[in-house]
Amino acid sequence: MNKVFLGLFAVALYFAVGQALQCYECNLGLWNLCITSKKTCDAGQQCFSGIGKAGGLVDIKMKGCLEVSKCNKTEQVNFPSNSSTNVYQMMKTCCSADLCNSAPAHFHVSALSMAFTAISSLFMVKLLI
Repeated sequence: MNKVFLGLFAVALYFAVGQALQCYECNLGLWNLCITSKKTCDAGQQCFSGIGKAGGLVDIKMKGCLEVSKCNKTEQVNFPSNSSTNVYQMMKTCCSADLCNSAPAHFHVSALSMAFTAISSLFMVKLLI
């Protein structure tokens, strides 16, 4: 009975690690500069990278967590909000792996950690049964 309980715990641990999506967050970056920190997304959110233009001249970037319904869409922000004066336009592209909204080199780390968790869980189950 204890082996079954521990086996279920190992499988639950695997899924719990997979559900807490970690993303890079950058509230506003200009040109190629975007200072990031790590953030844990809420349920129903994915990581996003946003690229746009402010005033038609300045490249801006954003990163963070975004509701799935707002993913892969172009957002136009006007100021004031009821006017036709466009402050910026940004395309927000989403992804669903840990830290996937960074440079491609960081993607390997998240895939490696997920693979390690899966192998560890399976090994633990195999030992306990």
